[in-house]
Amino acid sequence: MARYTGPVCRFCRREGTKLFLKGERCMTDKCAFERKGYAPGQHGQRRAKVSEYGSQLREKQKVKRVYGVLERQFRLTFKRSVAERGVTSDIFFRNLELRLDNVVYRMGFARSRNEGRQVVRHNHVLINGKRCNIPSARLKIGDVVALAEKSSKKTQFQLAGELFARRLGLQWFQVDHAKGTGKIVSNPTRDDIQLPVKERLIVELYSK
Repeated sequence: MARYTGPVCRFCRREGTKLFLKGERCMTDKCAFERKGYAPGQHGQRRAKVSEYGSQLREKQKVKRVYGVLERQFRLTFKRSVAERGVTSDIFFRNLELRLDNVVYRMGFARSRNEGRQVVRHNHVLINGKRCNIPSARLKIGDVVALAEKSSKKTQFQLAGELFARRLGLQWFQVDHAKGTGKIVSNPTRDDIQLPVKERLIVELYSK
């Protein structure tokens, strides 16, 4: 499967906001956005007028980069969300939040979503007692996520747990780092996501 492997700090600079794509590094003085708060490239410091389509595109790109999904998967998730009953934008973000790689990050088993994807790919994660190495697997209420017994002792998971302790807790899951387990107890809401995105523009873009 195709995957972007280049520098991700340029994404924050391009979108004009911190997307926290590198975990703890984003909270230090080494953050590229703090040092160069303008778009990358030789024309990055120029002010250009943004069209309506440009605004919609930037919001879409922002969400894609935060969750680390490519266009085809992003569009497919939106299409499935439209088919469900309810407010499309809320359902869309709920489906993105319930991806396994994101849940692993949210529960503090990884320091970033990218690391969460690696953790899943390398068979460190179990869902309801069964190994799963599919980052895009969608979870539901009642599902139990756990680290494999041998994996839970690794230093990277201890560091991720320490970073998690400094983040604001979310109410849609319960987690026990001592046991290396977490459980989804409710669906995440838009307020839980804490992402500065105008979801209306994304809906308008895909509704054309």
